[in-house]
Amino acid sequence: MASREIYTNGFDEDVQTDNQTNGCPECGGRVATNTVETVCEACGLVLAEHAIDHSGEPVYEEETERTGAPLTASRHDRGLSTTIGRQRDGKGNTLSAKKRRQLGRLRREQKRGRFRSKQERNMSHGLGEVQRVASVLDADDTLQGQACQLFRSAHSEDLLHGRSIEAVAAASVYGACRCNGRSLPLADVVEAARVGENRVTNVYATLNKELGLPAQPVQPHAYLPRFASNLDVPDAVRRQARTLAEHAEEESLAQGVSPPGFAAACLYYVAQESEYRLTQAAVADAAGVTTTTIRTHRETLRAALE
Repeated sequence: MASREIYTNGFDEDVQTDNQTNGCPECGGRVATNTVETVCEACGLVLAEHAIDHSGEPVYEEETERTGAPLTASRHDRGLSTTIGRQRDGKGNTLSAKKRRQLGRLRREQKRGRFRSKQERNMSHGLGEVQRVASVLDADDTLQGQACQLFRSAHSEDLLHGRSIEAVAAASVYGACRCNGRSLPLADVVEAARVGENRVTNVYATLNKELGLPAQPVQPHAYLPRFASNLDVPDAVRRQARTLAEHAEEESLAQGVSPPGFAAACLYYVAQESEYRLTQAAVADAAGVTTTTIRTHRETLRAALE
């Protein structure tokens, strides 16, 4: 099928006639221009050609990729950096010793000139810390990308000034979890980040205030599957604890308290009523709270149910 039957002609593709007085330099005839070339209608002399190819690109089944990796927020240069090989060239052939030494020198210079400023170096270190914390917490790629983007936003708003990069990275991961409604105790993030809990809490409060994070409050029942799985409690106890937590939420008993601590108290209360052996220390350790918190919320539940 001809290209004219597929593509409609635009103004610049219509056949135009050159009305200059000289016309064709060979015979002086009339010159016409079409989508392919400029040619004399009298003698057929081609004066100019246009490299406009209207045909589609051929598609081969064995070659599905034609571009590099997509842009990513998990790297300071969004994945546009250069990677220099070591042992083999692009065709898989083994490089000579001289060529390997040359590539080693190029890698060294490329590593030295990788960052143009201290801000880029901090960005690279922070994004690496975000990926490390997210990997320890078994976060998926989507949540990891959102955490990296949140760290980038904090960096661009100059929120890293006076704060440790590790704390901002941990707060970014925790903020991404909260924005996605994922029930992740702050204690787990602090343990993975190896920084103080107060530092992560303060940075998260700053991010929430300055960036306006769409974080929704997490209800206590959302923590129960995680705690029950870690403590290996029976399914019957897990279901009763969830029912108790949802009832307490409807009665506004969980307002103003720590959701993980209240969820752990619901699990411990149901375990006691079901005569399932579960210690306060084990429940508190799974929830990242103290045994005093478990006992306080247990008494609250007992008073409300009696």
